[in-house]
Parts: sequence; structure tokens; C-alpha cells
Amino acid sequence: MRKWNAILSMGILVLFLIHGIAGGLQAAGLLPGGNPVMKVMAWIMFGLIALHTVIGVKLTADTLHACRISGASYYKENRLFWLRRVSGLAIMAFIATHLLIFTGTEDGGIVRLHLFGGMQLATQILLVASIAVHVLCNIRPLMIALGVRGGKELFLDVLVVLSGILLFTGIAFVIYYIRWNVI
Repeated sequence: MRKWNAILSMGILVLFLIHGIAGGLQAAGLLPGGNPVMKVMAWIMFGLIALHTVIGVKLTADTLHACRISGASYYKENRLFWLRRVSGLAIMAFIATHLLIFTGTEDGGIVRLHLFGGMQLATQILLVASIAVHVLCNIRPLMIALGVRGGKELFLDVLVVLSGILLFTGIAFVIYYIRWNVI
């Protein structure tokens, strides 16, 4: 099950990178919106995230059960374990706000978005932050699960690229906020 979860994670990561870059370009006004391919990819990514969440909950329950049986304490010794779980739950909450904000209504082929004010900006910046924490603390175990051995340079390259794209998406949300409220 862990191998399947690793494969799902790679799929989610690839779709997120595409979604983050294209969505950031749309938010900054550099790419036209309303692309049906992007919408389909976003919903596929959402389905993969839902499946990843179900598997993650199952694996977490199994781990906690094994700790209970062995008498080990998993609460104090493994903060990284809990950071991964809490950041994943935060992502789920902020994805809900992302869907509420960016799932517009069709009006004669024109997508109408909801208000994008300060609260919406804050939730989207928190989404980017929670994705950063979750992905960056899980990238090493993901690479190991996928069989990448001794890839310290590759690991650092992946961290730099992910950090750059996450920074770009955060800036794009700020630009979108400015476009909505100032310009």
C-alpha cells in the first residue's frame, strides 16, 4: 500500500506543478483563464488527493495500532510523523477554501469567480504554506519509496524547484488579490 501511495504522490506532485504554474500565470493575468484541460486535470488531481488521504489515514491508523500493541509512544518521539499528518489535514481544509473561491459559475461560457479579498488571500497563502511543509518534509521518503538511492544532489534540486514554484504560486495569489482589489 505504501508503494501505491508513493506512486499516487508522484502523480499528485506532477499535476500540482502543472496546476501551480498555469494557475499562477492565470492569476497574474499572463495566461487566459477558462481552459477546460486545466479544469479536468485539477479534478483528477483532487481525486488522487482524496485517494492519497484515504491511504494516509489507513497507514496512520495501522502505525498507531502497532505502537499501542508494542507499547511504544509515537507522540513525543516522532514529531515529523505528526507534522506530516497535521500538514496534510491543513491542506485538505485549505483545498476546500480553494475550491470555494476558484470554482466559478458558468454564465454563457464566462467563468465568474467569487470575491477575492483579504480573507481569501490569507487562506490561499496558508494553502501554499501547508503544501510547502507537507511536500518538503515528505520528499525524502517519497524518493526512497520510489527507489532513488544516494540522490542527495537530486534531492536538493527537487527542493529548489518545488520551493521556487511554491514561491511563485504565493506571489501569484498576491498579484491576483491586487488585481481584484486595487486595479
